[in-house]
Amino acid sequence: MATDVKVPALGESITEATVGEWLKQPGDTVAADEPIASLETDKVALEVPAPVAGIMGAHLVAVGDTVEVGAIITQIEAGSGASASTAAKAAPAPAATQSEPVAGDDTASSITLSPAVRRLVLEHGVDPSKIKGSGKDGRLTKDDVEQYVKTGAAAPSTEKGQTSSAEIQPAVASTAGSRNEERVRMTRLRQTVAKRLKEAQDTAALLTTFNDVDMTAVMETRSKYKDLFAKKHGVKLGFMGFFAKAACMALKDVPSVNAQIDGDEIVYHDYVDISVAVSAPNGLVVPVIRNAETMSFADVENTIGDFGKRATDGTLTMADMKGGTFTISNGGVFGSLMSTPIINPPQSAVLGLHRIEQRPVVMPDGSIQARPMMYLALSYDHRLIDGREAVTFLVRIKEAIEDPTRLLIDL
Repeated sequence: MATDVKVPALGESITEATVGEWLKQPGDTVAADEPIASLETDKVALEVPAPVAGIMGAHLVAVGDTVEVGAIITQIEAGSGASASTAAKAAPAPAATQSEPVAGDDTASSITLSPAVRRLVLEHGVDPSKIKGSGKDGRLTKDDVEQYVKTGAAAPSTEKGQTSSAEIQPAVASTAGSRNEERVRMTRLRQTVAKRLKEAQDTAALLTTFNDVDMTAVMETRSKYKDLFAKKHGVKLGFMGFFAKAACMALKDVPSVNAQIDGDEIVYHDYVDISVAVSAPNGLVVPVIRNAETMSFADVENTIGDFGKRATDGTLTMADMKGGTFTISNGGVFGSLMSTPIINPPQSAVLGLHRIEQRPVVMPDGSIQARPMMYLALSYDHRLIDGREAVTFLVRIKEAIEDPTRLLIDL
């Protein structure tokens, strides 16, 4: 007897998704609740668990197909002891774009690789069984393979029972001066990001204003208290905690930056839900720190840390990213010196943080000193926020960061 595997409920107003990856192949033994497929919605990737234990049936949809909630995507044959070869016999061979083990490597036969990871493994001729995976359930990610190659641990082995790099290289290797191209389908998440960013440019009157901030006081505070903070709260004291709290104060002083346009009305919020841009394997996601104005530094840092971990694991939910009244995006972690971020509709503003670098600064006494400086950028909808308000907001952020005592006494 076979049990249907259906597309689960995807969240409020979400009726369809794209098949991002098959985690199990026809004929594989699966346990109850074990992830067998990954689906991509407009905002998140989520896994489809096996409803029962048994043998994986045929893939009824391919990677890249659009499926609706309730659609049957495969079946699980009853009986975990059933012959895998019997179940696989009736199933079509998986497409080359789906996850599969590296050909010719016996140790990799039980390892499920995503198409992107498989491509890297083939390109570098590495044994995936020797790489420690950092993804969900220990699965390999692109970063795992790239780090393994960078450390020099990817030297191919030709010992008995192992495969040499020459044996697992792609059939057509790139040659010097070649002009190869690869056409890859955009993920649903990337399509949605592209659509929303373009809508923001088409609808809002976007403008960006800049300021810079001396990070000396914050860096000294972190250096002085980071060990005590970590010991007491179990989390590192990061920069985002300071900027989130500073933003809450500034938004209270300049409420239009925390507002949004709804038709011919302006909606003002007496709470601060900060959307924080987080890098995930499939693209940028923006989970929301709710009621940030009521949270402590430790609460903010714990929440951001949890978002980062779940973004990497692919376990963020639609509810995590719903809403938001203001966004903070930290391009500095990637080395950005300056940028003009785009707002996240229906929000009216986004604060961009950038890398810290030593720059010469003329001090009040006329001396010139090297100081750790960061550029701040506020992109905003000029239909709602005037230039004076934007500048005032950035000045409030600058004042709070350069004198963190203000955050304690609400100045």
